Amino acid sequence: MQLKALREQVCALHAELPANHLVAWTSGNISARDPATNLVVIKPSGIKFADLTPDTMVVVDIDGNLVEGAYKASSDTASHCYIYRHLPQVYGVVHTHSRYATAFATLGRAIPCVTTAMADEFGGAIPCGGFALIGGEEIGQQVVLALRDSLSPACILQNHGVFATGPDAEAAVKAAIMTEDNAAIVWTALQMGTPIPIAADDIARLHHRYQHVYGQK
Repeated sequence: MQLKALREQVCALHAELPANHLVAWTSGNISARDPATNLVVIKPSGIKFADLTPDTMVVVDIDGNLVEGAYKASSDTASHCYIYRHLPQVYGVVHTHSRYATAFATLGRAIPCVTTAMADEFGGAIPCGGFALIGGEEIGQQVVLALRDSLSPACILQNHGVFATGPDAEAAVKAAIMTEDNAAIVWTALQMGTPIPIAADDIARLHHRYQHVYGQK
């Protein structure tokens, strides 16, 4: 994909975050890595979602160094780049503080796989990584540790929020949306009682069907 088109795509996808109630004010961000150049397009820091345009997107190299853009890149840029360097299959990253998923994060608690939709999308629980301060690579390190041995494209980080990944930015946005949707279901179920677990072999079957049979392949 040409860099201009990638900037347009990343900008357009940012509208999905407030539309799906995943962010408040200026929190949250999306990035995408260009397969041809390894350059990363990411949201500028502290700009309202309504004010984002393709031209406000910031382009950095895989180490987070500014390549193009009139604005300062997101404060999560170093962590996005760390994820790209250590999870080479990832070409899109989304970060949100969505309400229900972040509630689990404040407890340092994974979101258990108790719906078929979670089994489909995540292949098991949505893992919870450790705590890390914002601004450097430390958050990215926790994301990589949480996702490296997991089928899940998304994780939550203790006291922080959601990081979702994908083979492109749109897939990462979908993972972020599905994380919050299932977190809300699980939270609601926990208010009513103890959710019924799904057997591991059934989770595996559901995940395989969704990934390899469902939809227009």
